[in-house]
Amino acid sequence: MPRTTVRTGVTLNYEVHGEGEPLLLVMGTSGAIPLWAQLLPGLAERHRVIAFDNRGLGGSDRGEGPITAASMAEDASALLEALDVPRAHALGWSLGSAVVQELAIAHPQQVASAVLYATWGRCDGFQRSIISALRLPYAVGDMEAALAVSGLAFSPEILDRPDFAQLMEPMLPAFPQNAEQVAVTVEQWDADLELDTIDRVGGIEAPTLVVVGEQDLLTPPRQAKAVADAIPKARFELVTGPGSSHCLHIERPGDLVVIVTGFLGEYPMQF
Repeated sequence: MPRTTVRTGVTLNYEVHGEGEPLLLVMGTSGAIPLWAQLLPGLAERHRVIAFDNRGLGGSDRGEGPITAASMAEDASALLEALDVPRAHALGWSLGSAVVQELAIAHPQQVASAVLYATWGRCDGFQRSIISALRLPYAVGDMEAALAVSGLAFSPEILDRPDFAQLMEPMLPAFPQNAEQVAVTVEQWDADLELDTIDRVGGIEAPTLVVVGEQDLLTPPRQAKAVADAIPKARFELVTGPGSSHCLHIERPGDLVVIVTGFLGEYPMQF
């Protein structure tokens, strides 16, 4: 996979799939590019999809400085510049959605439209408890416990499948692979806990879709709806039924592709 050094001083690992209007994918906490595997083919049928590893995870270097949603947004902005992409649609999942919020606020000229998938603007007490529970195994270096508690991101239906472990096995390379990446993941959980954009997202000018599953425990629908309500003319899409978890892109990728491409098709880029 290609790597490029960007103006924020970090070297980022990335992939490009498909042709068409550019669509930047921003990954969530602890994940790397392979977690997009089930979503990429459908999106790449209509778009030039740019997926990358956030700093310190996958094939990207850690670099210097703090890891926050805002600093990660600067990395994303810098990557678009390095790839000579002046403007793109942007889809972020979980922490990636917070990054897209910050990108759309700080660099509106780069964001043609924003898809905030599994998003929030400020932790409430319940969400803080969930994220803290997910953070703890990484903080103490217990990856077995980290993978076990990651079940909170999935639906009851998939967790009850007898082949769940087999389904997860191909995804294991997408999770932290060494102590340095585990430490970066702790920094990302802290960025989740510290996120506070709800009073600023009203400044997002790009057409915005907020999409969340009704079974999502990490970024509950009420939190996503609060973000949609705070952004002028944002569209809110609640996915219901089995598999409507925090990991819609893994459990129901086809449905998510239809929702996302349908929305992006309403806002063709102006060149």
